[in-house]
Amino acid sequence: MSTPSVATPAAPHRLDEVDHRILTELSRDGRLSNTDLARRIGLSASACWTRVRALEESGVIKGYTAIIDRAAIGLPETVVVEVTVDKQKHTGDVLQGFEAAIERMPQVIEASLVAGDFDYYLRVAASSTADYEHFLREKLYRVPGVRQARSIFILREIARPLAL
Repeated sequence: MSTPSVATPAAPHRLDEVDHRILTELSRDGRLSNTDLARRIGLSASACWTRVRALEESGVIKGYTAIIDRAAIGLPETVVVEVTVDKQKHTGDVLQGFEAAIERMPQVIEASLVAGDFDYYLRVAASSTADYEHFLREKLYRVPGVRQARSIFILREIARPLAL
C-alpha cells in the first residue's frame, strides 16, 4: 500500500516590513510595473526588483494570475462542496486517485484536503444549477471512493482574500 506524498514544510522565509508592503501591493495588482511598485513602497527600482526576485526565487511569490469574472464567461454560479470519501477506502491510493480526478475537472476552481467532518473542500464553477447537477452526477459521484458530497451555493462573494 502506498502512502500519499506529503509536502514537508520549508523553513518560513523571514519577511520584513518592506517585503510585506511588496506582497500587499502585488496582491492588489500583480500587473504593477517595477517602477510603480518601487514608487508605492518607497524603494529605488533596482532595490525593488532585487526584493521581488528574491521573493519569487524563495517561493514566497508562487506566480501571478488574472482574476476572471466567471459570470462574464458564462459560469456565474459558485458552489462550495464538502466531500467525504469512504473511511474504509481512506488509503493513499484512493486519496491520490480522487485528487488526480479532481485536477482533471475544469469546473473545480479550488480543492483542498482538510481535517474535520469532511475530507475535501472544493469550489466549483457552474453555468446553472442544472449544470452543477450534471457535474455531480456525471463527474464527482463517478470518482471511486466518494461517499458523500454536501453542496453550499454561494449567493454573493463579498471579499477576495489578499496575499497575507
